[in-house]
Amino acid sequence: MLAYPEYKKSRIPWIGKIPVNWQISVLKRTTRIKGRIGWQGLTSEEYRTEGQYLLVTGTDFINGKIQWHKCWYVSEDRFSEDENIQLKEHDVLVTKDGTIGKIAFVENMPLNATLNSGVFVTRPFFNSYAPKFMFWALNSDIFPEFIECSKVGTTIAHLYQKTFEKFTFPLPSVHEQKAIATYLDKTCAAVDKAIEAKQKQLEILDALRKSIIHKAVTRGLDDSVELKDSNIDFLGRVPIDWKLTKFRYEISIRNGDFISDKLDENGLHPVVGGNGFMGMTNDFNVDEEVIAIGRVGAYCGNAHLVTKQSWISDNALIVKSMHDLKYLVYVFIALDLNSEANKTAQPVITGTKIKNIRIAIPTRKEQSQIAYFLDGKLSELQHIKENIQQQISTLQQYRKSLIHECVTGKRRITEDDLQGQL
Repeated sequence: MLAYPEYKKSRIPWIGKIPVNWQISVLKRTTRIKGRIGWQGLTSEEYRTEGQYLLVTGTDFINGKIQWHKCWYVSEDRFSEDENIQLKEHDVLVTKDGTIGKIAFVENMPLNATLNSGVFVTRPFFNSYAPKFMFWALNSDIFPEFIECSKVGTTIAHLYQKTFEKFTFPLPSVHEQKAIATYLDKTCAAVDKAIEAKQKQLEILDALRKSIIHKAVTRGLDDSVELKDSNIDFLGRVPIDWKLTKFRYEISIRNGDFISDKLDENGLHPVVGGNGFMGMTNDFNVDEEVIAIGRVGAYCGNAHLVTKQSWISDNALIVKSMHDLKYLVYVFIALDLNSEANKTAQPVITGTKIKNIRIAIPTRKEQSQIAYFLDGKLSELQHIKENIQQQISTLQQYRKSLIHECVTGKRRITEDDLQGQL
């Protein structure tokens, strides 16, 4: 049994107490750290789509693993120029540019591989530690807390080797390291599988939400009603008494107005942009219920109901209509304008494009009934979604806490723990 009956102060803020028979070590004393630097950095023209030598970048790291099938290739000359960054099984990789501190463990290499300039490779000196234990130590919150403490009032956009090599971490015996690594490998894999299952539930809920909205705004709520062909792909067959038309005959639409010089956190009126609320101001450019639709950028096509005096910014469109606006918001959601806009290099939705969309409109009374139904149904789905999100958050927090407790010795890993995983 691996038991830690007594603890001592580590004197490291991000580690706290550790078992009395553990040591505190610094990376530069135990680890060889290498990266591609200076003139050796690869240019984009050297990235190949096929070959015999893989090039690993930080974008290939997903959940601590290298997605080998996503890697680029390099020439044999480039691969051979620096043997220090030719990867070996059980290397631990750390990104030093962009999203710094992403970790990956090298295993099951399909081909010889090397690194680009944004990644460090680490290897222990003289088997001073088990590489998988280091992987988990770097994946624990002690590593990002170390980086945070190393900022000294500045924002780190690059992890320098002189900073990285000062990383201080707890170090039990190699036997205990391997026990901890084995336990975390299997336990975290089980937690990750549970999180993945929950995320799939969210995807199913999202698909169900879209299906419910689409059916309601194209078929209505009465499944027994007689249908007619709309000759519109988006609509298919629609209730026989619904009016086939274009938006241009049912709405007015214009661009919002520039606002940035009028933002005031103590203002009286909300500012609404392409993704909804974006601040406050003392002015307003709409004083009635309208719809705001994102006009440009990542959020173009997103529709929001604005119910009080507000300022609609110039990155949104202002839609007015005599129809039930809440119903029209659901129609815009079903149309998935965002998806259509993002088919272009610069996502944009124009008022003209929206006006030319063909739709089928029920009576005002039926519009209100559909909107009321969807409000209730989607509220139920949102409640389920929030419960699942909370479950995911709980699992993620448990995983984070578990790793920290194990790599700092605050949680025992016993032979019974290991036997229970077999």
